[in-house]
Amino acid sequence: MTQIDTQHPSDANHNPLFKLGIVVNPFAGIGGALALKGSDGAEIREKALAMGAEKKANEKMAKALSILEALSGQFTVVTAAGDMGASVCDSLGIPFEVIYFPKATQTEGEDSEAAAKAMVEANVDLLLFAGGDGTARNICSVVGTQVPVLGVPAGCKIHSGVYCVSPSAAGQVVSQMIAGELVSEMDAEVRDIDENAFREGKVIAKHYGEMRVPAELTYVQAVKMGGKEDEALVLDDIAAYVSELMDDEPDTYFVMGSGSTVGAVMEFLGLENTLLGVDVVRQGELVASDVTAPDLLTLTKDKPTKVIVTVIGGQGHILGRGNQQLSPEFIRQIGKQNMLVVATKQKLQALQGKPLRLDTSDAALDAELAGAFTVITGYKDKVLCNAR
Repeated sequence: MTQIDTQHPSDANHNPLFKLGIVVNPFAGIGGALALKGSDGAEIREKALAMGAEKKANEKMAKALSILEALSGQFTVVTAAGDMGASVCDSLGIPFEVIYFPKATQTEGEDSEAAAKAMVEANVDLLLFAGGDGTARNICSVVGTQVPVLGVPAGCKIHSGVYCVSPSAAGQVVSQMIAGELVSEMDAEVRDIDENAFREGKVIAKHYGEMRVPAELTYVQAVKMGGKEDEALVLDDIAAYVSELMDDEPDTYFVMGSGSTVGAVMEFLGLENTLLGVDVVRQGELVASDVTAPDLLTLTKDKPTKVIVTVIGGQGHILGRGNQQLSPEFIRQIGKQNMLVVATKQKLQALQGKPLRLDTSDAALDAELAGAFTVITGYKDKVLCNAR
């Protein structure tokens, strides 16, 4: 067995490795070949197994994970015991840590939910799961938009947009993330059909939520001027999108960090900007300029607040360089989910795969914030980047 006991191994540069969470619904798709129109429900699974159905979900997860062989040593895996993930990792010789143990051999949707919850608590950079629409519903109910997810198609019905077109395609996207390449992010819909109605010939699909999903980035299609960004135009796009986000949340205080990209947003809004300081905006008006760390804590206490920061060119820092007013106390007060990072793709590409940097002067907070960040790179254009 290749299971490892580790909390968060590091590479030679003492940066935490990419942490991949793996969850497999081992019973996904077993009713398909037997014309049972799905696999949801214990009775259907028991019937399928009695009819000689074969479990294929782990086989499909193996196809996705096999593509990661060349990246051995660049990532670590946390998963669930047995056929919910550990067995496929063991078969491929992938080191792993088990963080969830199902109570029975025949797992249920509750196990997928519990395993997913454990992955979120383990602060994974990506949750890779194998299943069908029922599994996607289970995952969505627990994860929501807390961490990026990606589905390996293994079910009878795949109506949800969170799945790749094939297991190998999923492996390719994951390999790009581990390698530190720019990978776009999109909000993908989770849908499922009523299996009982489907067995009667009726297709009734319902919306159950959305999750954050990485999508392979085709760079030339995502920028202007023949594949090269025109920085002024891109900054306008970023500013226009941030302005819309502000309009959608009129009661929220937006703390504007330092830097030229954030300055471009302020210019778009027609507001004076402290280029090397921190300003506060609400309802399109400048509330406070060049605030101190104590002032910021007092101003935003018990109020809906988001902070907008950018990436320091060449270094990759998003916290701790030129914006020390964003104290650890303030960041904890608002939470990672209320941090908006803005940057052009050119600036991100110049990092050459290096992670975004966190230096809040609080090592515990840096560890809490580490992982995937959504970076706004244009008008409704976002990519996923890892921060360490």
